[in-house]
Amino acid sequence: MSNPLLIPCPSCNGLNRIPAERLAEAPRCGRCKAQVLPGTPIELTQASFASQLKGDLPLLVDVWADWCGPCKAFAPTFDQAAKQLQERCRLGKLDSEASPQLSAQLGIRSIPSLILFKGGREIARQSGALPLPQLLAWLHGQGI
Repeated sequence: MSNPLLIPCPSCNGLNRIPAERLAEAPRCGRCKAQVLPGTPIELTQASFASQLKGDLPLLVDVWADWCGPCKAFAPTFDQAAKQLQERCRLGKLDSEASPQLSAQLGIRSIPSLILFKGGREIARQSGALPLPQLLAWLHGQGI
């Protein structure tokens, strides 16, 4: 058995130790019993962001706003990516209008913006919406 990965729960933000070989088995949170890797983007807020940065799986954040046409057009692509990357990368959505302080802290100047975090640190950033093949290729280039 391999060393377990630490993965934050998208519902309660509790950290879970999950063996890498069991990631495909729809692991549940030890605290709240929610699915730890739901295969859909998780909603990020000012309150949950720091907790979701923790853990061993990278976190790809889509910074968006409800009034943004390209953001809305990109949402289905981001959903598809979440399904395909479920065991390799967690995907989260941050509403820049609902969390303006966090958006400013992250230096968001245009939306949609994608920020990839690994080990709690930003490792890559991409402005604008991408088609799914380009998004996956960009992530592959980042080691995901």
